Amino acid sequence: MNVTYQQTEKLLQGVQKFKLYAFSMMLTHLKELYSKDPSQPTLESCTADINAFLKKYHTIMADDFALIAQL
Repeated sequence: MNVTYQQTEKLLQGVQKFKLYAFSMMLTHLKELYSKDPSQPTLESCTADINAFLKKYHTIMADDFALIAQL
């Protein structure tokens, strides 16, 4: 599963709770970066980071995938 720019924006502006703590920590970091510079290049970079994480840990993120898919 790859997240879109729109889903990334919702993740970065939302307050969702995820089961995988490492994913929540990464989102906290990305939210801070995005709040300082909400430009398109930052959004694209955050999307790439999220997709790379999801690709690597997809096997243990089934529940979190369901939440992300609803965005």
